[in-house]
Formats: sequence, C-alpha cells, structure tokens
Amino acid sequence: MCGIVGYIGNQQAAPILLDGLSKLEYRGYDSAGIAVCNNGEIDMIKSKGRLKVLSELTHDGATLPGMMGIGHTRWATHGSPSDVNAHPHFNQDKSIVVVHNGIIENYLKLKKKLLKHGYQFVSETDTEIIAHLLDYYYQGNPLQAITKIMHRMEGSYALGIIFKDHPSELYAVRKDSPLIVGHTDGGSIIASDVPAVLRYTREVYFIENEEIVRMTEESMEFFNVDEEPISKEPVNIEWDVNAAEKGGYEHFMLKEMYEQPKAVMDTFSPRLKDNRIIIEELGMTDEEIQKIQKIMIVACGSASHVGHTSKYVLEGLVRIPVEVDMASEFRYRNPILNENTLVVVISQSGETADTLAALREAKAQGARVLGVVNVVGSSIAREADNVMYTWAGPEIAVATTKAYSAQLIAMYLLALKFAHVRGQLSDDGLNEMLGEMKALPAQIEMILNNREKIQRFANRYLAARDIFFIGRGIDHAISMEGSLKLKEISYIHSEAYAAGELKHGTISLVEEGTLVAAVLTQKDLYKKMISNMEEVRTRGAFVMAVTVEGNTEVEKAADYVIYIPETNKYFMNSLAIIPLQLFAYYIAVGRGCDVDKPRNLAKSVTVE
Repeated sequence: MCGIVGYIGNQQAAPILLDGLSKLEYRGYDSAGIAVCNNGEIDMIKSKGRLKVLSELTHDGATLPGMMGIGHTRWATHGSPSDVNAHPHFNQDKSIVVVHNGIIENYLKLKKKLLKHGYQFVSETDTEIIAHLLDYYYQGNPLQAITKIMHRMEGSYALGIIFKDHPSELYAVRKDSPLIVGHTDGGSIIASDVPAVLRYTREVYFIENEEIVRMTEESMEFFNVDEEPISKEPVNIEWDVNAAEKGGYEHFMLKEMYEQPKAVMDTFSPRLKDNRIIIEELGMTDEEIQKIQKIMIVACGSASHVGHTSKYVLEGLVRIPVEVDMASEFRYRNPILNENTLVVVISQSGETADTLAALREAKAQGARVLGVVNVVGSSIAREADNVMYTWAGPEIAVATTKAYSAQLIAMYLLALKFAHVRGQLSDDGLNEMLGEMKALPAQIEMILNNREKIQRFANRYLAARDIFFIGRGIDHAISMEGSLKLKEISYIHSEAYAAGELKHGTISLVEEGTLVAAVLTQKDLYKKMISNMEEVRTRGAFVMAVTVEGNTEVEKAADYVIYIPETNKYFMNSLAIIPLQLFAYYIAVGRGCDVDKPRNLAKSVTVE
C-alpha cells in the first residue's frame, strides 16, 4: 500500500522523486523519505507526516544533488509512523539503502538470525531486515545478493535498492506488490503505479513476480530469481498526463466526480457498434456464454458494491444465479466452482491483494475468470483469463467515484450482452436499453451541475454523529456505497441497512435528529420504502430522500428530497450515487477533513 519511486539518469534525481511521490501519496501518507547517491555517498532525508514536510526539508529536492535515488511514501504496517520508521532504510555502514512496499511475513525469524550475527536494528519495521539481509549476503555482486534474499523472504515486496559501490546502477525487485519501470529521456524510472511516471514516459514494463531489473542511465536489463536474463515487452499507457493533475479543482475527488460523464461514455462507447454490444476482450463465443450456469462476483470495498448492484441486474436480465463475495473471505470459505462458473473480479487498480488471491483460487478450481479493471497491464489484467477495461483514467483520490461509475457501466454491458445472447432480451429490448445507457452521461452531468443545493443541505449536518442509509433491492446496494463514501472521508459513523430489516433491531439506533438517507429508485418498492421512512421519522429522524423525478408522493414522508432523472430501473445506481457522492464530499469539506487523503486509508490495498 506504500508508494515507491526510483530514478537514474542525467537529471537531478530528488525533484523527480518528489514529483513521483506526489502522484503516489494516495497509497500512504504516514511518512516519506528519499535517498540520493551523489559522488559515491548516499544522502538520506525522511520525515513523519505528509510529503510536503519532506519537500520543505529539501527545498523541493534542490538541497540533494545526485543523479540516482529512491523514494517512499508510507502507509504504516510494522512500526508506528515516525521519522525512524520512515523509509528508506540503510544497512549498518550505510552502503546499501532500500525502499519497500509490502509485508515480509517471516521478518521476525530473519531478524533473529541477523541479531545472532551482530546486526543492530534502529527501527520497528520489517523493511530494515531487507537492508541488513542484503548486507549479509553481499559479496560485490548486487544481483547475486538480491536473488539470495528473495529465496529467503516470505510475503510480498516491491523494492528499490541502491548499492553504494555500484553508483551507476539502480535495482528493483517485485513479488506480489505492484511495480513498473520505464525509460525516460536520458534515464530510467521505477514506480508503484502509473501516475508517477506519466510525466516522463508512456512506455512501461510491468514487472512480474520474482523478477529483477537492473537499470543504468542508458540501459535496462531483466532477470528472474535464478539470475537468468529474460526479455520483456513494453506497454503503452494512453492516459492523459493532465488527468493526474487537479486542473483547477479544489480536490481530486471533486475533479473525478466531474469526470464521471466522460468515464461512463468512454467505457461504453467503444463497445457499441450498430446497436450491438461487442466486447472483444471478453473472449467468449455465444456458445460459451450459453454454457455459463453461475456467475460469482468477487471484489473489495466500493467494487463489491458494484457487485451487489450487478447481482440484481444480472439475475433480473439474464436469469442466471449470481453470488457476490468479499474477496477477503472468498478463498477461505471453499467456494463451489466448476468450468461452467464465470468468476468476475472487479478492481480499480488491478492490484488489490485479496482480489488477486481470489482470482488465483478461482482459476485453481477450474473456473473461468474475467477481470474488470481500470489499470492497463495490472496484475489482475495479466492473470485473468480475460480482461474488460474500464476507461476511467487515473483516479487519484482515495475515495473512488469515477472508477465506480465506470465499473457499473462495464457490468451493465456484460449483463446486456449475456441477456441478448441467451435469448432473455430481444433486439428491440436491447436497443431501448442501449438508448437509455447513452443518455446517462448527460444525466450525470445535470445532477453534478445542481451541486449547490446539496452543499447547502450538507452544511446542516457537519456535526452529525450517526447517519443511516436505507434502501431495498438495488437501492440497498446504492445505500451501501453512499454510506461508505460518507464514512471514509468525513469520519462520521454511517451504516447502510436493507430497509426491510429496520424492525429487526436497527430502528433502535434512531433518535431525535438522526439523519436517515433513503434511496427510492425502484417504482415497485416505493410504497414499502415510504412506509419505512415514516417509521424512522415517527421516531425523530430527519429523512433525506433520493428518488426519481415525478415521485412526489415521497414528499409526505421526507423532510428533504433530491430528484434524479428517470432511466431504466437497472441503471439507476449510475444516477442515484451522484448526489450521495456530493453529499459526502461537502460534509467532509465542511468538517475540514482531508478529502483526497482520509486518515488511515490508502487507495490500493496491496497487502492482506
């Protein structure tokens, strides 16, 4: 979950490292540090706190000369956030320096061994053992020392390594933590994620498990764990470099909310041809689609909420059983899979550790796996049998918005494709639904442009302690995402409940002044939802409703109503989530929270 960068070339390294880290701070921001090799010496500066502290200490890198260096922004796992625990980490004589993203699971065993050999530790981290272990095995050949520690470390790691006596070489290593490398104009760069390199190169190499790269100013060589040379092909990244900048918006989250119409359109447009859905990357014939007997959707966080919406859409349109699993639980429950099961794993980054593990478990049991991911060339994209990309572009804010919307569209397309092929949806029915899908970007934009009304309402609840979201069917899935957005960026306790469960305990939590957000987009459930709203209102709740234009009946049971345009019932999440995103955003802004970098969270959870 941490972010690492490295650079070697003909330019001063420190400013490039700081710039790269600024694009990766969403991966962790407990501390930051950089180490630069200059005239045969390694200088290091690191500090607890946000990257801006490090930038100030180094005057934006100007005080650290040298053309090679590594940097790190930390999400703390082993050891509390502190200057000492911040990366990079040295060996004892400061001749080897390391940055690390991941967790070394057997670090205590390795630490005990190193202590017996006289090594002294100054930090609480698992990473420091890597520097000392390299020192223990180092006999002048960096590659040899690296492969030896790889055979002895258990867990996950992406490493950037500098050896003082090899001042023209930068090493990087990967096992189960993301890492990319690329050539720049006059050098080479490494990073945990694509946004860090967009300013410098579009041609990147995705490092696979147990691969090593040795970089110089002019060259880049790849090796496996047996020190054997391997060849790799670069991947071209087509993301707009400006997409990783705020572009005049106060926060990345607000900018990315406003990019949702484009993300939605970019995800469906290439797959619609002559009013037919063409998903070439699905890699399934009509016969193979017809043979599927069950779909399992596996994901974490917001992506799992996409899965819950998709269950209603797929079961409603395709008439096929669908299960939704949290990826963190999937592989531990011994799921029942076979060759006629399609497992869909959803992940923005394509590097989510639990989702990746679930993918591997599904493949091991013989199921076909489709990855729905945003990052081209990511681990899930490479390991899934097939991959369906969402074209949302880089998403920097920790709380997802546009990637979520793009994932919804991808799953709608999948459902429509399956329904049409399996004879559950006629040509006319498909054309009608595609027409409604094409209208979604303009409808989303219209809701976004009415944000001032939502902001004014949000300002009334800045001091709220508890906020509850309720809904039925698809609306419950929408409520789950709305609640998550609020809690993760505002720190207000928030829960989502199936409205029909209110009387089974939940209603006891409602008291005078409690805000209850009710989502009502499914016409056949309006009456039941209004009844639930009246129940909580009777017990003192203030009720905010999100519903479809024309449902004026809801005003009798709600204190505040947000209307959204009408669309197909299966597409309602794409519209209803927008006011809930805005509500969460303005609550967080009003409370003075760091919207883009909420406490204790990271964008990509790449360790279990």
